[in-house]
Amino acid sequence: MSRRVVVTGVGLVSPLGIGTEANWKALCAGRSGIGAITRFDASQFSARIAGEVQGFDPLQFIEKKDVKKMDVFIQLAIAASQFAVDDAKLEVTAENATRVGVFIASGIGGFSTIEREHRALLEGGPRRISPFFIPAAIINLAAGQVSIRFGAKGPNSATCTACSASAHAIGDALEVIRRGKADVMIAGGSESAITPMGVGGFAAMRALSTRNDEPSRASRPFDRDRDGFIMGEGSGVIVLEELEHARGRGAPIYAELVGYGMSADAFHITAPSEDGDGGMRVMASALEDAGVGIEAVDYINAHGTSTPYNDKLETLAIRRLFGEHAAKLAISSTKSMTGHLLGAAGGLEAGITALAVRHQVAPPTINYETPDPACDLDYVPNTARPMKITYALSNSFGFGGTNGALLFKRYEE
Repeated sequence: MSRRVVVTGVGLVSPLGIGTEANWKALCAGRSGIGAITRFDASQFSARIAGEVQGFDPLQFIEKKDVKKMDVFIQLAIAASQFAVDDAKLEVTAENATRVGVFIASGIGGFSTIEREHRALLEGGPRRISPFFIPAAIINLAAGQVSIRFGAKGPNSATCTACSASAHAIGDALEVIRRGKADVMIAGGSESAITPMGVGGFAAMRALSTRNDEPSRASRPFDRDRDGFIMGEGSGVIVLEELEHARGRGAPIYAELVGYGMSADAFHITAPSEDGDGGMRVMASALEDAGVGIEAVDYINAHGTSTPYNDKLETLAIRRLFGEHAAKLAISSTKSMTGHLLGAAGGLEAGITALAVRHQVAPPTINYETPDPACDLDYVPNTARPMKITYALSNSFGFGGTNGALLFKRYEE
């Protein structure tokens, strides 16, 4: 029998706030974190809105001499990890260090650092490139810096699977604990790609919403008038722990992580498969992993990006898998409030799903105003819903057709 794994800490930094409590309150209130881009002059861009993390001061989490060695996505990962570790009341010591690991993902990594150092090269030649450029920008340094911060010497890795990246990081961390290679894993993702190249690249694909005059109403998953996703930034990190280890030290327990699924669409570089097959199979895989039937699931935190195809095809995938039970599910996309955190989305939403199970509340899908005949399920429109949640899925689908699903269960002694 594989070892049981529970969530003992949640750390969230997003456009809704800095810290888990601030995020949960905003989610339950149905507040949008989307606004006009302030990081650069976006006046020439077709999409001029995003979900920026406001008021983040890295000096509250990182020594001044070290800040310049880290891109913003690494700084956000350290902050979220600190919140999660503190929440779990976890202390990494010389005795347990090799049994504590870190898996933190990113889809893009240090875009702002890459753009800055490229400008330095063009303006001043190679001598102007910072010696910290590479370690400040590469994706695995979020996990590396977090492990250094806490002295965690166990398994250390960084997945890079687009918008499924941190769901995969959490699922892979689950498997590490199940196999007995670690007792505790700090797992999730981080992203900060609201830069000229980041926004410009997604805008060139026509993937972004251009509802620039109504930023707070722009992200509207499953609504008929959705017109694209809104880029967000932030970090979501959870502490996963083997059950007896957690109980032995009296750790708080949010939920049990009981299932993990992966799948590939094998269809298109950006679009989901037209029959919803990949999404259906990844959810089925997570349920099979847990040994749970479809009727047990109460809530799904959907990938729900607010793009025309994604929302339609995720709905189709849910209908194909759950059949008649689909109509009984509560489904919400918290991207309606946070925007799409790309490689950090799965980490943020896994944390939100664990909170939903803990508090027995389904966060809403805000801006749901006009039903779409192709999206005909219960999307918890506009208002948070207290409800019984025993099993909850968190879906993450990425470019290249890579999918991840995590199944959480309400913890019972």
